[in-house]
Amino acid sequence: MPPEQNPNYSHNKFKQKFWFLSIALFIPLLILATKSPYLQQLLRTALVQIQDLGWWGPVAFIATYNLATILFIPGSVLTLGGGALFGLWWGSIYVFVASTLGATFAFLIGRYLSRDRVLRYMESHPKFQALDRAISQEGLKIVFLTRLCPLFPFNLLNYALGITQVSLQDYILGSFGMIPGTILYVYSGSLVGDLAAVGAETGSAHPQDFAVKWSINIISFIATVAVTVCITRIARQALNESV
Repeated sequence: MPPEQNPNYSHNKFKQKFWFLSIALFIPLLILATKSPYLQQLLRTALVQIQDLGWWGPVAFIATYNLATILFIPGSVLTLGGGALFGLWWGSIYVFVASTLGATFAFLIGRYLSRDRVLRYMESHPKFQALDRAISQEGLKIVFLTRLCPLFPFNLLNYALGITQVSLQDYILGSFGMIPGTILYVYSGSLVGDLAAVGAETGSAHPQDFAVKWSINIISFIATVAVTVCITRIARQALNESV
């Protein structure tokens, strides 16, 4: 009997399609919910409370950042708040540690909760298998370039990379690509100084803040071009391999 006529085969195909469709609908809705002004204000309130914790402040800040990363909550307010709370030097260290830990937790969740389903899906799709192998071979480069570019959705990318064959070591080392963007955002937050104004749209920006935004845009553009070329080459290699 051909596999397509097997009832179990049809049932499994339906389950796979339903699972992917559910994820495709759930993630955009979750991202929209996390961008609500109420949630951003809640993060600013959390930063004010962290400010009063003294020596426990950095620990609470890192824990809050980790939770936000896992829950798809954008970390821009927390990153800027790290600069306002701790200054450029310590703020950059705390934000980098927090974002790397949070991203690693999300990566592991994606790997151990979703990887098996993806593998079952790829069993009948040799092109996807080849692409997955090609990505794993260039894992460090891909992670580094996507981290270098703030335009890539940070929280979504954590889970997406978890379902690939990228090694945990390459993933963590590639996270060092976040350092330039982290420093620029933390510096921008340190210029604001006032936690109540962190993440709020105000018309009075510092001249230095204008330079920071342009620097972020330039880094994003260069990284986008680089990662596009890299992924295109990997996709072509995977296609040739599958053929």
